[in-house]
Amino acid sequence: MVRETQAGDRAAWPALFAAWLAALAASLGAIFIGEVMGQAPCVLCWFQRAFMFPLAITLAIAAFRSDRHVVPYGLALAAGGWLVALYHLLLYVGFIPAPIVPCDGGPSCSGESMSVAGVPLPLLSLAAFSAILGLLLIFQRRLKS
Repeated sequence: MVRETQAGDRAAWPALFAAWLAALAASLGAIFIGEVMGQAPCVLCWFQRAFMFPLAITLAIAAFRSDRHVVPYGLALAAGGWLVALYHLLLYVGFIPAPIVPCDGGPSCSGESMSVAGVPLPLLSLAAFSAILGLLLIFQRRLKS
């Protein structure tokens, strides 16, 4: 019985490591877009960064310390970022009307500058948060099996 549990644990860790890599790639991508490409982040982008950057740190520590208790914290951060990214994407595509737009100063949350190579930044953010959520759920399921 002990060997089965250890084998299940070993099968779970690649999902946590992949979640960390996704958070790291998204964080480094956000820094690259802002600092190297010179695109200033809008208000909603800042909120998404506020969820993604701690995820990259938290998941790194958990992955390298084999901390199975990271799931609730990771899911909470990823879900919060996912909701902001979804709102931003709906605003970007015009589904949300202008009167409730939170961007009153700085770059527009729905302007042309909110895309890289034709792909909207809110969509990239939503995809990253979705991947992290999925990988954390896989990690949790594999730990239980």
